[in-house]
Amino acid sequence: MTMAFKIDAALLKDLDNPPVELLKDLMNKQDSRVARFDKLDNYYLGKHAIMDRTLSSNQAHDNRVMVNYAKYVTDMVVGMMTGRPITYVAQDGGPVDPITRAFTRMDIAAHDTDLEHDLSCYGVAYEMLYLHVVDATTTEERIATLDPRRTFVVTDDSEDENYLFGVYWVPKFKLNGTEDGALVSVYTPHSLIQYRTVSGHIVDGSNNAEGYPRYSSHYWGSEPITEVLNNRQQQGDYEQLISQIDAYNSLQSDRITDKDNFVDAILLAYGTAIEGNLAKRKMLDDLPAKDEGTSIEWLTKTLDESQQQVLADSITADIHEMSNVPNMNDENFAGNVSGEAMKYKLFALLNLISSKEPLLKKAIRRRLELMQNMLNLKEQNVDVTDIKIQFTLNIPINMSDVITNIKNADGIIPRLISYGWLPDDYDPKKLVELMKEQTADQIKTQKEAMGGEPQAPDTDNDEQEGFRDDQGKGDRDQDVRKSANGDD
Repeated sequence: MTMAFKIDAALLKDLDNPPVELLKDLMNKQDSRVARFDKLDNYYLGKHAIMDRTLSSNQAHDNRVMVNYAKYVTDMVVGMMTGRPITYVAQDGGPVDPITRAFTRMDIAAHDTDLEHDLSCYGVAYEMLYLHVVDATTTEERIATLDPRRTFVVTDDSEDENYLFGVYWVPKFKLNGTEDGALVSVYTPHSLIQYRTVSGHIVDGSNNAEGYPRYSSHYWGSEPITEVLNNRQQQGDYEQLISQIDAYNSLQSDRITDKDNFVDAILLAYGTAIEGNLAKRKMLDDLPAKDEGTSIEWLTKTLDESQQQVLADSITADIHEMSNVPNMNDENFAGNVSGEAMKYKLFALLNLISSKEPLLKKAIRRRLELMQNMLNLKEQNVDVTDIKIQFTLNIPINMSDVITNIKNADGIIPRLISYGWLPDDYDPKKLVELMKEQTADQIKTQKEAMGGEPQAPDTDNDEQEGFRDDQGKGDRDQDVRKSANGDD
């Protein structure tokens, strides 16, 4: 279940140096996918088929109306999945601080949004971890989203689909804008091999610039390009809707064209003639006298807006139903609907998200393992074995319910986990520390209120002694009252 190319690993003599003939063949196969990716990208950008429509030359108007449902579907899915940052919780309290600090530095939330955007558009996405050189002794971990049109990974043909190597290329251009070959990077389990082509991007023994290929080592423990799938079918979220989107665009374009043609109606004169041009605001009654039996009228096309609107509503409903993305402008999404009630209205979209999450979590798990390899090499002691990857969907949240659930779970579920239920980018470990500090402050305040340690070290001792004397006097007065009443 992968878009990666599969090969028999036993046929490779050296995993860290794939044959040029193999690279050439795989890059040609990747090129056959580009047309599909380009079409999906164009539909997100609003470059739909309707924009290239041409009508007959005698057509007075040719309106092209584009309603970008492709962008609507993707933006809704991306906002739902990554509108709130993904959180990482160490269930056994293991060390993860170096990873969370690195993720914060590389703005991982923005990266995850870009990654999910590619998943929704293309059905597949690629990310790559790399090291950025800060100075002669310091490097920083970085992450990048790679264009699916110029990236692919290769796995073995086993059930585990083990990564063998990954390839991506960057087109190069001269200062005048003309093409100047490409830089092709091949990542193997331990090496980076770079080819610089003279023309095009296909690696060939006769297409290398001088000084290439170049070899260097990397230390991620595996090839650092990770492939992420949107679903088992490897399709984008609006890919199956393109025909419906085209139909809606065509209908709306024709409606506007018909309106324009209606305005430009033809004036017919029966049994008479109109000499010259009819001036604006000139009434037909002001024309020269007509013979009996003559008539003048407009030739117009009858417009049945009600039928057209029924058809438009039907196509719109099909788009929302097949995409599992609801129409947020629908009257069912009132502003006073509670968060829980909203979940029922978003049920289809939530099901779509639930099918996408496991595949994204699998890729993030590999990201964590690569980060662990690198950080442990830098002696930062990281263990990602029991890290929980937690998604918080970007929907209205009833905070009182969340807090109630956390309180009810106290003593049953560790706080390090239950605090992860909170929305937004809260760090559960930090919250546990803050709660400990708050509890200590509360205990200190209670002791002070009960006559314990003074709140401030410079409090007047005489006042404290006076408080104790008054308290003793009150106790003696109480004993005198008990004796007067005959009490023991």
